Amino acid sequence: MSKAKDHPKQSTKTVSENVASTYDGTASAVAAGSDSTEESASEPALEKQLEDARAKAAENHDRYLRSVADLENFRRRSVREREELRQFATASLMEDLLPILDNLGLGIASARQQTDSNAIADGVAMVLEQFKGVLNRAGLVEIHPESGGEFDPHKHESMAHQPSDDVPPEFILNVIRTGYSLNGRLLRAASVVLSSGPTESPPDSE
Repeated sequence: MSKAKDHPKQSTKTVSENVASTYDGTASAVAAGSDSTEESASEPALEKQLEDARAKAAENHDRYLRSVADLENFRRRSVREREELRQFATASLMEDLLPILDNLGLGIASARQQTDSNAIADGVAMVLEQFKGVLNRAGLVEIHPESGGEFDPHKHESMAHQPSDDVPPEFILNVIRTGYSLNGRLLRAASVVLSSGPTESPPDSE
């Protein structure tokens, strides 16, 4: 009798164990599915964050390159402006000295016409050459075209026309006033007289 009573207890225990095992398996499967779902849901978010980070890094790199380029342009512009300031800082002084050069030249020309004044003229000429040398070292260059030379409107200023049998029309006949440039920049154009060509012969009278 006791053996017959123990059998139902064992059967009930087995069923309970099977139910528990089934529940555990189902719970594990649900948990695994939940983890997989969370991982699947988090992957797009991580990819989006990665793309945003890459875009931000590219933007920062582009800003850095532009900043470097701007800095280099500023440095070059500053160097160029300083060089121009150094070259042309004395331009006003040079322009003020030009009449002195003119007067010295006229004085020499006048003194040479006096037979007793050659020594004075030679001395003044020496001073003039020294003065020109100083100005030349500062960047001042004379513009004194030769007779018969081609007229350059960028360097010469036409003051008049005169007939000439030797110089072609519109070519330089003579120079009235020397021009000057400072480090390649024109300060004053050379004043010149241009040839108008050969003198026209008067018509024959009948």
